[in-house]
Parts: sequence; structure tokens; C-alpha cells
Amino acid sequence: MRIDPPGPPLRALPGLLRKLAVDRLGMMRDAAGLGDAVRVSMGPKKLYIFNRPDYAKHVLADNSDNYHKGIGLVQSRRVLGDGLLTSDGETWREQRRIVQPAFKPGRINQQAAAVAEEAAKLVALLRGHEGGGPVDVLQEVTGLTLGVLGRTLLDSNLTAHESLAHSFEEVQDQAMLEMVSQGTVPAWLPLPPQARFRRARRELYRVADLLVADRRSRMADGGPGDDALSRIIVAADRRRDDPARARNRLREELVTLLLAGHETTASTLGWTLHLLERHPEVRDRVRAEARAALGDGVPGPEDLHRLTYTTMVVQEAMRLFPPVWILPRVAQQRDVVGGYTVSAGSDVLVCPYIMHRHPGLWEDPERFDPERFEPRQTADRPRYAYIPFGAGPRFCVGSNLGMMEAVFVTALVTRDLDLRTVAGHRAVAEPMLSLRMRGGLPMTVSTAR
Repeated sequence: MRIDPPGPPLRALPGLLRKLAVDRLGMMRDAAGLGDAVRVSMGPKKLYIFNRPDYAKHVLADNSDNYHKGIGLVQSRRVLGDGLLTSDGETWREQRRIVQPAFKPGRINQQAAAVAEEAAKLVALLRGHEGGGPVDVLQEVTGLTLGVLGRTLLDSNLTAHESLAHSFEEVQDQAMLEMVSQGTVPAWLPLPPQARFRRARRELYRVADLLVADRRSRMADGGPGDDALSRIIVAADRRRDDPARARNRLREELVTLLLAGHETTASTLGWTLHLLERHPEVRDRVRAEARAALGDGVPGPEDLHRLTYTTMVVQEAMRLFPPVWILPRVAQQRDVVGGYTVSAGSDVLVCPYIMHRHPGLWEDPERFDPERFEPRQTADRPRYAYIPFGAGPRFCVGSNLGMMEAVFVTALVTRDLDLRTVAGHRAVAEPMLSLRMRGGLPMTVSTAR
């Protein structure tokens, strides 16, 4: 027997769909208010929203082959093509096999010195603004994450390519426009957003081509390294049957790595530093732990186990503001999730932002409380109640590097500096491909006492 999840009353549907364009988080909150499984009809299309750990586990892990990438990510294919973030099936499995060795724990531990050095550079850069006007901390941590990405995964210097962050913003803006318009705005129309998107895409491809050419030149002298860029270059060179397609795939996979490798960590750091400024008692505990664990030095891989409270702070920041705020899928075949029928071709959403605030899973869910992640409190929590890096086979391949980076930067910045948000500034979550902070994070800088 067919059982459909409940949906909004007909009179509420226009308002709910309007929020898809102007307030996506508000739409998800409204939908969650109808239950843990919700169906929204949009003409001939159906959208299912699942907000329980066991439902999420079914879609993301148990029957993951039935659920391919969905809205938002599909629209990103105009830039990312069939890169790791947007591909499915055997294409995705091949790409994952190629880059996976670059993310092995042993290799990531070897990158700890590079991460710590970039974090120390950020502290020095911010200290240069001491006593002056406000600095956009989000912009600076974005620069840091690009620097770390270049050194740890690409064996390349990204500091010379300042256009990357802005170009990715333009690409995400266009992807979201296409998502909410469901493709009704033709890509060829000479509208300002379309023109900005095309310029951004050309710039991203230009940078990708330069990085590949530089890495090829160095590989010709010293052979390929163990970095991710070397691996995808070698894999592309093996595709001799269609050189043009191999070249495009190489470009798409590199642009995907550039986006995924810096955007989510920059978002996490922005929200973490904002929350620490809002909660001075937590900030003081992080500072005390960093000074006790690190002294005046920089952290190494062994220090992750000593920065336990700082790690919990980052985890709690990702609970409230998960960098991967939504996991969109499309059902390939008819399925049953938690007793509810999902029709083939339907869009399916699992929303970590909403599930991380589920009152049935988290006590006082809107409160910032890092101690939720003490081992005693996590032991009985459902595995899929907390999925800031996604889950199942498509669990973020860079999660270990991202956590190391976020913890090291949080510890060093908090140990050495006091950051104060500019009066009147309000941090607003902007749900794009990651959960960005709209308008940046303007803060003043002083030396921590």
C-alpha cells in the first residue's frame, strides 16, 4: 500500500515555495515543523524532506546507489562538470579511488607542519591590523584555507590566484539561481548574473590550466608526487582514447577540488570564531587549553589529542552551522523510506542544518554548548544525528584535513588574539553550496592577555 508523507496544506504551499527563493533555511524549518518526513508537490515534481537519523541512513548509506546527486549540485555541473562533488556511479567511484590516497591519515599527519605554518601566518596577518580599523576575518580565513589546500593537496602556490574566492562566490550564486528557478531562466540570456557567472567560469578554468601546466612542468623534472593534483593528472593522461574529454575532466576535477577543499573549512572557521566572540567563557577555556598544550609554539599532529576542548568547540560550531548544510538527492527508482513511499525521479533532501537542531535529538538545540561532544554525551546519540561532513559512501574525503585545519587555526588565533565583532554587525547564515556568512565577518583585533 502506498503511504505518502504529510505535506503542507494547499494554502501554505505558495509561501513555502517562495521561501525556496528567498529564505531556504526558513523553508526547511517550516517543513520540519510538519514532521520528520514531508512531501512537497511542485507541479509534476515531488520533493521529499527527511529529518530523522534512520531515514538519513537509508538514503545516504543503506540504499545510496538509488540516490544520485540532486538540486543545487546538478546546477553546479555547468562549472564542475562530472567532478567528484557532482558525479555519480562508476565515474564517482573511479575519481574517489584516484584521490583517496592523498587523504590517508598518515599523509595528512605529514601535512600538519604546513597547516600550522599557514595558521601562524594568519595570526601574524591579523596582528598587523591591531589598533587599526576592522578586518574581514572571513576573507582572511578563506585566504588561509586556499593556502593550506595548495600546500597540502596540490603541491602548488595558490596565494597568487586571489580571484579564486570571488569567482567561486559568483558560481554559487548562479547555481542557487538555477536551483530556485528550476532552470526556467535560459543560460544564454544576457542578464548580469549570467555574465558574471561566465566571467567567473573562465577565470576558474584559466587558473586550473595554469596550475596543471605548472605541476606538469615540475613532474617532468622530478616525477609525480603523492599529492591529489599529481594523481588526477596521471589518471587523465591514461585516458588516451579521447584527449579532449580527458583534458576537460582534468579541469573539472581540479576546480571541484579547489572549491570543496577550501569553502567548507573557511565557513567552519568563520562560524567558530564568531561563536567564540559571542561566548567569552568558551573562548577563555580554548585559550587556556591552547596555552597549556602548545606553549608559545605551533601544533603538530600529536597535539590534536591534547586540544580536546577546542575540538569539541569546532564540532559544536559545525552542529549549529554545518558547512554541508543540505544533502540533495534524486531517487532513481521507487523506494520506501521509513514506511513512506518515494516515487522514482523525485527530489529527496536530508538537511543536517535542521537535523542538528532537532529537539528530539538535542537538548536545548539552539544553545551553543561544546560539552555536548564529551564522550559520555555522544555514546548514546544516533550515528546519523550529526553529519556535518555528509555520510555513507560519499562521506567527505577531506574531513580529517578539515578538522585538523579548523582546530589548529582556532587554537592559535584564540591563544594569541582577541577578536571583537564590529558594533551593529549581525552574522547571517547564507545557504549556498556551503553555509556561508553573508557580508563577511568584520572584527577588530587586539593581543590576547
